[in-house]
Amino acid sequence: MKSIESTSGIPPRPFALAGGLILGGTAILLSGLALGNAEGALSASLRGIGVWWEVLFPALFPFFVLSELLLGFGIVHFAGALLDPFMRPLFRLPGIGGFIVSMGFVSGYPVGARLTSRLMEQKLLTRGQGERLVAMTTTSDPIFLIGAVCIGFFGSLQPAPIIAVAHYSGALLIGLASRFGKSSVDIAPDAPNVPPSGGAGRLRFAISAMHKARLDDGRPLGVLLQQALQSSLALMMIVGGLVVFFSAALELLVNGGIVSALNGWMSQALPLLHLSANLSPAFMNGAFEVTLGAKAAALSEGSPLMDRAAVAAFVLSWAGFSVHAQVAGLMSGTAWRYWPFARARLVHGLLAMLLVYALWPLLGPTPSDAAILSAWALPFASDAGHPLLWKMTFAWPLLLFAGAIALLVAAGTIAIGLRKLRSL
Repeated sequence: MKSIESTSGIPPRPFALAGGLILGGTAILLSGLALGNAEGALSASLRGIGVWWEVLFPALFPFFVLSELLLGFGIVHFAGALLDPFMRPLFRLPGIGGFIVSMGFVSGYPVGARLTSRLMEQKLLTRGQGERLVAMTTTSDPIFLIGAVCIGFFGSLQPAPIIAVAHYSGALLIGLASRFGKSSVDIAPDAPNVPPSGGAGRLRFAISAMHKARLDDGRPLGVLLQQALQSSLALMMIVGGLVVFFSAALELLVNGGIVSALNGWMSQALPLLHLSANLSPAFMNGAFEVTLGAKAAALSEGSPLMDRAAVAAFVLSWAGFSVHAQVAGLMSGTAWRYWPFARARLVHGLLAMLLVYALWPLLGPTPSDAAILSAWALPFASDAGHPLLWKMTFAWPLLLFAGAIALLVAAGTIAIGLRKLRSL
């Protein structure tokens, strides 16, 4: 007799039982710790609410609303039609993937997952394409990376260039490597959705695609805006609930001595990798929450700046279980799978660390740069007396968006040229 999995068409998952036992055991453990330390859980939950309301809500809510409007007006389809001939030879992804990559880099996690889930629901992306896009676009936004991590935690702009290059380059390398995987066979790189004519013909096709998408949507502006606000508020409530839960869970694990035991094991393993044992709290905190992990890496005493920057790059790229849960919640309505995503996050973190060490001689700060960079960072610590420099920080996302689009176009053009040379 065939098993239930085979008769229902669902492939067997050998790790499903083990995963269920681990999650169930963790839930029981956290419940017991919460009963024994209700006051600590309450204080941690209040801190999580503060982080959500003061940091995440103003940072993510506008991008959630904007993503819904861009989809409703067909702007995503317009950009996809223009980027299609560059994205397919480069990443084996449709052109709309280029727009998602740029938006993901600019707005940070989990906006890339939100856009991907909406396009998967509209059948514009397959499961394999969606999984690869989410793996590539789960990145930090530049304001958090530069403003909070480098200036706020490290105290200067010294590690900003090396961390940013390692973090975003690692994401692009993940996308390039995934084009050779099994999930990339569901799209043919030689089957573009746009005519192979000149720029004018492609632009007309893109405008036509945008117009068709707007007609297919059909919602008036008032209805579109109202539904965008409603869905974005609902998503922010989910994000806030997950932040509060993981803040309380981490506090309970710390007070219960579990994190201390894991820190002890980690501190014994890190010297084998020629890393300071003082960096173990950064890895442990970063496993759960990216902000706590990056802060612990920056404030680690007795560790060289290069090692602290490398660990911070790992934490930003791994993103923490809190972000993992946010992405999983946003992708729950699709056929997206978590384990390939977790594997990609781990590979991205390790790759970002290696890139920090490899590029440190080129992009790492020298002792002569320290005074200059620290002095330049002072205007960004407070906007008093430096309104122009403060306003310039808000231009970074726009510049990064334009830079990401330009990089994708340039790399896609090179890939097209190489394919033509090989065909000669």
